[in-house]
Amino acid sequence: MKATLAHYFQLTKPSIMLLVVFTGTASLVIEGSLLDRPGRFLLVLLGLYLAGGSANALNQYFERNIDAQMKRTSGRRPLPRKQISPAGALVFSVAIGVLGVAVFALFFNLRTAALALATILFYSLFYTLYLKPTTPQNIVIGGIAGAMAPVGAWTAATGAMAVAPWIMFAIVFLWTPPHFWALALYCKDDYEKVDLPMLPLVKGDRATVDRIFAYTLAVVGASLVLIAFTAGWFYFAVAALLGGQFIRRAARVRREQSVAGYRSLFGYSIVYLFSLFGAMMADGVLQRWL
Repeated sequence: MKATLAHYFQLTKPSIMLLVVFTGTASLVIEGSLLDRPGRFLLVLLGLYLAGGSANALNQYFERNIDAQMKRTSGRRPLPRKQISPAGALVFSVAIGVLGVAVFALFFNLRTAALALATILFYSLFYTLYLKPTTPQNIVIGGIAGAMAPVGAWTAATGAMAVAPWIMFAIVFLWTPPHFWALALYCKDDYEKVDLPMLPLVKGDRATVDRIFAYTLAVVGASLVLIAFTAGWFYFAVAALLGGQFIRRAARVRREQSVAGYRSLFGYSIVYLFSLFGAMMADGVLQRWL
C-alpha cells in the first residue's frame, strides 16, 4: 500500500509542485492576511497542490505512451513502468482535481475555484493535447498554467485581484522558457524520438539560445518591477544579484552553446526562482517587523 501511494504521489510531479506551492506561499506571505490564520493558510496550499497535481497527473496519463519512449521519463514515471494502471491514474487525476476545486469553492471563493479549474483544463487538455505536439511555442504558452499559483493564492486570501500577484505571475511565466529550453537543448534526442516540435529541433540551437537570453533579460526586468508595488530594498538587492548571475550564465550559453552550459543554466534557473521567491517572503516579513 505504501508503495502504491508513492506511485500515485509521483503522478502529481512533486518536484514541480514544490515550485507551485512555494510561489503560492510567497504570494500569501506578501498579501499577509492569512499569516495569523495558519489553518486557512495551509488550506490554500493544499488546494493549490491538489489542483496543480491533478493537471500534472492528467498530463502523464495522456502522455504515457510518449513517456515510455523517452529516456528521461521511461524509467522514472509510474505509468511507463506499469506501477499503476492507466484507469487508476485517470480516476486519481480527476478525483484530486475535483477535490482541489472544491476546497477553493467551499472554503474560499468561486473566483479562485474557477481559476483552479481553468488551470487544470488548460494544462491537461489544451497544452498537453494541442500545444505540445503542434507548436514550438508550446513552452511559452503552456507556462501560463505553471505561473498561476501566486494569483490563485492571492484571490483565495482576498477574493480580489491585485497588481503584485500578476507581477509574480509574469516572473514565473517569463522564467519558464529559458528553464525548459535549456532542458530541451540537452534532451533533443528524446524529443526528436517522439516527434515533439521543441524549439531546438524546429529552429536550431542558435535561435534557441538567442531566445533564452532574451527571456532571461525579460524575467530579470520583471523581477525588479515588483519593488514599485510591494517589495522593499532587501528583495531588490537579492533580485539584482540573482538576475545578474542569470544573465551572465545565459550570455555564456549563448556564446559557447555546450551541453555542459545547458545543464548548468537549467540547474541555476531552479536556484534562481526559489531564491527569488524566498527573498520575496523574507522581504515581506522584514517589512512587517520594521
